[in-house]
Amino acid sequence: MIDDIKKEAEGRMQKALDALGANFNKIRTGRAHPSILDGIHISYYGADSPLSQVANINVEDARTLTVTPWEKQLVPEIEKAIMKSDLGLNPSTAGAVIRIPMPMLTEETRKNFIKQAKSEAENARVSIRNNRRDALAEVKALLKDKEISEDDERRAGDEIQKLTDKYVAEVEKALSAKEKDLMEI
Repeated sequence: MIDDIKKEAEGRMQKALDALGANFNKIRTGRAHPSILDGIHISYYGADSPLSQVANINVEDARTLTVTPWEKQLVPEIEKAIMKSDLGLNPSTAGAVIRIPMPMLTEETRKNFIKQAKSEAENARVSIRNNRRDALAEVKALLKDKEISEDDERRAGDEIQKLTDKYVAEVEKALSAKEKDLMEI
């Protein structure tokens, strides 16, 4: 039973770490990367579809993305959606290809992005700690129901804490890598 609780807690902690990675991908650096456009959706035949499902997104060079829609009539709609997004990108259209140059990051925008990254990292840490609290509560419930001994409870608590420390260290590692990436010119 304790192993099940630990596995479940570890799975939830891993999901928090994965969510942090996805949130970090939304924070743009000065380089072009297709995942920057992941949050953009287009109305396609009445359904709200992610941009990646209605167009090819490629990196033309280190600072330019190209979006090639599968259907030419989607070009203006894709352009509007990119402009409406809070990414601060200005697409330019050349026929059926939309080019998106990545603007240079100023010192101020870099600092704001780092603040945003720190906030995302703190949310991930809180999520991991909440998972630890839930797992420890489940272990205490087993002790209360006399299904495990106090020694088992203490051992399980130590193991859950080690898991928590491991995932918090992963969050710190990811945050420092993102900060380094953002401060690179």
